Amino acid sequence: MARVPTSKDVARIAGVSQSTVSYVMSGKRPISEKTRRLVEDAMAQLTYQPHAGARALAGRRTNVVAAVVPFRSAPSAHSLMAFVEEIALAARAHDYDLLIVTADEGPGALRRVAGSALCDAVVVMEVRTHDERVEVARSLTRPSLFIGFPGDAEGLHCIDFDFEGAARLLVAELAGVGHREVAVLGWEPDAQERGINYLSRFRGAAQEEADARGVRLRWCVVPAGQEGVERALADVLDGRRAGPPGLLAATGAQEAVNALVRRGLVPGRDVDLVALSTDAEAEAQQVPLTAVSTQPRDVSRRAMEWLFSLIDDPAQPGELRRVPAELTRRRSVRTGPTGPTAG
Repeated sequence: MARVPTSKDVARIAGVSQSTVSYVMSGKRPISEKTRRLVEDAMAQLTYQPHAGARALAGRRTNVVAAVVPFRSAPSAHSLMAFVEEIALAARAHDYDLLIVTADEGPGALRRVAGSALCDAVVVMEVRTHDERVEVARSLTRPSLFIGFPGDAEGLHCIDFDFEGAARLLVAELAGVGHREVAVLGWEPDAQERGINYLSRFRGAAQEEADARGVRLRWCVVPAGQEGVERALADVLDGRRAGPPGLLAATGAQEAVNALVRRGLVPGRDVDLVALSTDAEAEAQQVPLTAVSTQPRDVSRRAMEWLFSLIDDPAQPGELRRVPAELTRRRSVRTGPTGPTAG
């Protein structure tokens, strides 16, 4: 009976150490292309078949992409699912499986999935301005792509929706019908405390647009849920001598419509409301909303197209890409000037 070749035999034929053969199969250390070729040729000559686990860890393709998507709460998970679904569909279309890491482990999660050769590339989501995962991503031998812009993005591949452009379009829409005051229903305190990057980008651009147009912005921190929106609108609308300000729902568009209708106010008739929301959410309201869609599916599709190109060509230079913002007018903003609404 013929003896089954071992990794020791491969090392002897290739003229390398047995540990080098192991590293070629596991991908745990960088190996020169010349040495890799010597080892692979020796394996072919001996018809050596490594253990299945070693093959999975090899420098060859795993046909798995990973998504590091921290789910911190039920609302957080819900808001991210459109992204995740599209990422999974794109992976499947390329004959890849998707590994999802939902624990909020910071850099540990990224290091664990990419550093152990479980996947060919990693998508990183819920990006913070000061994100500890940035340095880990720079050290990886496998491609990584951030959906979001960390404050220090040098050398990274990052893509996101143009939140700055969205903010400018929404403020301009309300200013265009005569509002000199706009109340922004913003994100819950927890999201702001975590330093999620798109929040500060949206807020900064909205303030710049308002200043340029002579509009006063009033920022309202809104706890998640219907009750939080109800309280925020009560603070904005109650006790005013003039008409209502323009309203910009940066989050919670559906809850904002519900709260207004309960107060007997119809968007587009009694109050002007614009929103940052998906098209599906904007069109599903009692009064369809003038809105800028965050386009989660388009962002994810573009991200995955780029990710697969990085798998084929990981030497691509770092770059920031933005998915353009577009405003769709529906019926939640009156067409004529409203006049000044200073409180």
